[in-house]
Amino acid sequence: MKTEKRKVVLIGTGMVGMSYAYCLLNQNVCDELVLIDIDRKRAEGEAMDLNHGLAFSGSHMKIYAGNHGDCQDADIAVICAGVAQKPGETRLNLLKRNKEVFRSVIRPIVESGFNGLFLVATNPVDLMTQITCELSGFNPRRVLGTGTALDTARLRYLLGEYLHVDPRNIHAYVMGEHGDSEFVPWSQAMIATRPICDILQNTRMENPVQKEELDRISQEVKGAAYKIIEAKRATYYGIGMAMTRITKAIFGDEHSVLTVSAYLCGEYGQTGLFIGVPCIINQNGVQRVLQLNLSEEELRQFGESCRTLRESLAGLTDEI
Repeated sequence: MKTEKRKVVLIGTGMVGMSYAYCLLNQNVCDELVLIDIDRKRAEGEAMDLNHGLAFSGSHMKIYAGNHGDCQDADIAVICAGVAQKPGETRLNLLKRNKEVFRSVIRPIVESGFNGLFLVATNPVDLMTQITCELSGFNPRRVLGTGTALDTARLRYLLGEYLHVDPRNIHAYVMGEHGDSEFVPWSQAMIATRPICDILQNTRMENPVQKEELDRISQEVKGAAYKIIEAKRATYYGIGMAMTRITKAIFGDEHSVLTVSAYLCGEYGQTGLFIGVPCIINQNGVQRVLQLNLSEEELRQFGESCRTLRESLAGLTDEI
């Protein structure tokens, strides 16, 4: 992948897409940003609005509304397009409708000659990432979703507040489906190099870590999106920043560990499925899945999360 001109094409200029675009601008992550939307006029307006802020940023980004042909020389195609769930609509019907949206998006991108990476944010993100891979025919390592990257950030923030530790010094992950079956493998959670499980109920500490509090934090992470949606109807700032972090890891060839939706090839005893797992991310996408030493109970939880996704995929039996 070329890196001399960092080009991102964003498909879908809703709140999530534009939170990502705004974050890209403020952090000067790319050199060229193309906005594509079924509503061309909206994409043009969003591009104009962003361009008017260039004078206040340290960026020299080229920002404009475009079309799928602009993907030809892009490094990353970021997909935020999709339809909202209707009242009373089943998850499977929503999946089928979003699959049709993706069919209209992915094929023109591939036909443009695009040879970069796909980053998917549309929910349900694990399943939409799988559909993107199947529709595009790309190597699964070049297709990734936002997975549990935001959930992991939420976990570290809440743990930092509870433990009075900078979240950047907390190493803990949320794994599995980006949804109700996700879980925290506490056996792998650490403060610096010290396992959190080792300090549970340590009575010699002034404020010992309580298992009940860790369970509460886990549930709070899982329910965070519901609370935000109840309060303001949608979540977009956090996921926009998570997408930006992944983009920076790609452009910087960082080999950073991030929990993204990645394709499993036998890791954790699972195969043929995209799901949120810690991965090493570089300019080629998912360099490899980082396999953690999960406990038996955590492996069971991961298997249950995989089963949840497989059941949804089983309903999408029509030919791609």
